[in-house]
Amino acid sequence: IKAPMPGLVLSILVEPGREVVHNEPMLILEAMKMENVIKSPGEGKVKRIVVATGKPVDKGEVLIEME
Repeated sequence: IKAPMPGLVLSILVEPGREVVHNEPMLILEAMKMENVIKSPGEGKVKRIVVATGKPVDKGEVLIEME
Protein backbone atom coordinates (compact mmCIF):
# COMPACT_ATOMS: atom_id res chain seq x y z
CA ILE A 1 0.00 0.00 0.00
CA LYS A 2 1.46 3.33 -1.07
CA ALA A 3 0.78 6.86 0.14
CA PRO A 4 -1.76 8.55 -2.16
CA MET A 5 -0.36 11.99 -1.18
CA PRO A 6 2.39 13.48 0.97
CA GLY A 7 1.48 13.71 4.64
CA LEU A 8 2.13 12.69 8.23
CA VAL A 9 1.36 9.25 9.67
CA LEU A 10 -1.03 9.85 12.60
CA SER A 11 -1.73 6.25 13.57
CA ILE A 12 -1.26 2.69 12.39
CA LEU A 13 -4.33 0.52 12.96
CA VAL A 14 -2.89 -2.91 12.07
CA GLU A 15 0.14 -5.00 13.01
CA PRO A 16 2.27 -7.53 11.08
CA GLY A 17 0.64 -10.94 10.76
CA ARG A 18 -2.91 -9.63 10.98
CA GLU A 19 -5.47 -10.79 8.44
CA VAL A 20 -7.41 -7.91 6.89
CA VAL A 21 -10.52 -7.74 4.71
CA HIS A 22 -11.30 -5.46 1.76
CA ASN A 23 -11.82 -1.81 2.78
CA GLU A 24 -10.63 -2.31 6.38
CA PRO A 25 -8.99 0.84 7.83
CA MET A 26 -5.24 0.30 8.13
CA LEU A 27 -3.61 3.69 8.67
CA ILE A 28 -4.52 7.34 9.22
CA LEU A 29 -2.57 9.88 7.17
CA GLU A 30 -2.84 13.62 7.80
CA ALA A 31 -2.51 15.73 4.66
CA MET A 32 -3.41 19.41 4.28
CA LYS A 33 -4.89 19.40 7.83
CA MET A 34 -7.33 16.62 6.92
CA GLU A 35 -7.27 13.06 8.22
CA ASN A 36 -7.34 10.44 5.46
CA VAL A 37 -8.10 6.81 6.31
CA ILE A 38 -6.01 4.47 4.19
CA LYS A 39 -7.99 1.25 3.67
CA SER A 40 -7.05 -2.24 2.57
CA PRO A 41 -7.30 -2.68 -1.22
CA GLY A 42 -8.30 -6.32 -0.74
CA GLU A 43 -8.07 -9.33 1.54
CA GLY A 44 -4.71 -10.52 2.76
CA LYS A 45 -2.19 -10.56 5.57
CA VAL A 46 -0.06 -7.64 6.74
CA LYS A 47 3.53 -8.63 5.97
CA ARG A 48 5.41 -5.55 7.17
CA ILE A 49 4.76 -1.98 8.29
CA VAL A 50 7.34 0.26 6.64
CA VAL A 51 6.46 3.62 8.24
CA ALA A 52 6.20 4.81 11.85
CA THR A 53 3.66 6.99 13.66
CA GLY A 54 4.58 10.67 13.56
CA LYS A 55 6.80 10.36 10.48
CA PRO A 56 6.25 12.30 7.24
CA VAL A 57 5.79 10.38 3.98
CA ASP A 58 5.99 11.34 0.30
CA LYS A 59 3.43 10.55 -2.39
CA GLY A 60 3.98 7.00 -3.67
CA GLU A 61 6.05 5.93 -0.65
CA VAL A 62 5.35 2.37 0.54
CA LEU A 63 3.45 2.39 3.84
CA ILE A 64 2.47 -1.25 4.41
CA GLU A 65 3.48 -4.46 2.63
CA MET A 66 0.87 -7.19 2.28
CA GLU A 67 0.99 -10.80 1.19
